[in-house]
Amino acid sequence: MKADLQRRNNRTMAAILGAVVGMVGLAYASVPLYNLFCRVTGFGGTPGVAQAPSAVIADREITVRFDSSINPKLPWRFAPAQGPMTVKVGETALAFFRADSKADGPTAGTATFNVTPLKVAKYVDKIDCFCFTEQRLEAGESADMAVSFFVDPAIMDDRFLDDVNTITLSYTFFPLHGTDGGKVAANLAAAPGGTVQ
Repeated sequence: MKADLQRRNNRTMAAILGAVVGMVGLAYASVPLYNLFCRVTGFGGTPGVAQAPSAVIADREITVRFDSSINPKLPWRFAPAQGPMTVKVGETALAFFRADSKADGPTAGTATFNVTPLKVAKYVDKIDCFCFTEQRLEAGESADMAVSFFVDPAIMDDRFLDDVNTITLSYTFFPLHGTDGGKVAANLAAAPGGTVQ
């Protein structure tokens, strides 16, 4: 009887440890899984990623507006380089954003990307984009950053999107690792090859 109790205790302990290990694993996997979910479904305004331009260009036109913001801890100015543009569904478009460093030394940031209205996000496909990658500016440096995109012709089959005539592409820049310009400069100077660690 004592042996049976010991086996049950061992099984219970193994189940509890397995649950803890599983939860820790899910915690580590949650961010990449959430990002994958958002990219596949367009949830939360996350656009898709395309490997090539659309093979189909439709007659339907959509106005695309551009919006920008920046975290106050990153000493940059950041704004769209053009006003709204009208594109045909399926047509590849190229837009530019301009970043200007106001820092005394090198700084680095990364941008997030969002589409509104949220319901149309899964039909906006980026071919090439500066978002989610490290962008570095030296003191007083300026840079033009491009995004190449198209509105997927599949939007034409979604009756819930017949009312969409305008889409807004929004970018927000954040300092890398949540540091201010001076700390980023120190990281860049100390890193091999000048990359942020």
